[in-house]
Amino acid sequence: MSIDTLMQYNRARWSFRGYGMNLAHLGQDVQDLSPEVAKQVQDSEALVQQLHQEIRTTSYLLHPPLLEESGLLSALSWYIQGLSERSKLNIQLTIPEDFGRLPGDMELLVFRVVQECLTNIHRHSGSKTVSIQLARTEDAVTVDIQDQGHGMSPAKLAEVNSHSAGLGIRGMRERLRQFDGSMNIESDSSGTRVSVIIPLESTGEHQGMRPVEVLI
Repeated sequence: MSIDTLMQYNRARWSFRGYGMNLAHLGQDVQDLSPEVAKQVQDSEALVQQLHQEIRTTSYLLHPPLLEESGLLSALSWYIQGLSERSKLNIQLTIPEDFGRLPGDMELLVFRVVQECLTNIHRHSGSKTVSIQLARTEDAVTVDIQDQGHGMSPAKLAEVNSHSAGLGIRGMRERLRQFDGSMNIESDSSGTRVSVIIPLESTGEHQGMRPVEVLI
């Protein structure tokens, strides 16, 4: 996500917050004059507050603050926990202890790839479980995401792999292309597997992180 887009979301959040405060004051002012109008104002205030919360959540999902503050592990764990609670998906995330930190734009890329894959699994696969494995060598970062859903038909899989289907998948491929990365999708009646490879220039010693295997 671009900085401009993030700024637009933040401006919208603060605008809705201001509208909500104005409506709250208006509701108090007209309460004695017209209870019916006050009720309408209160309903409008509730709607504005709901929209503000939805915009705030969307902003966090597009670029979670934890990603910059604490890194990929914290951001993914936060997102997976929230999705698991909402969707009842059983998601296992595995990251080796020496995975370390990545450049900020690459961590955002990995987060968005995982996010898009999990969204597709939740909406379309029928799977109750998901396995996510991240790995890192001197040359590349790999992301492997696998479900146990009903999979795609051969025709649908061919369409997806021909880069002609799905805005979400095309968007992932485009973002990966900016890093010279690649994505391969395999699918049959036993589930779907998405494998991503992102070339990585050697940056010396990895920054240490604690061992990670999160089962939610």
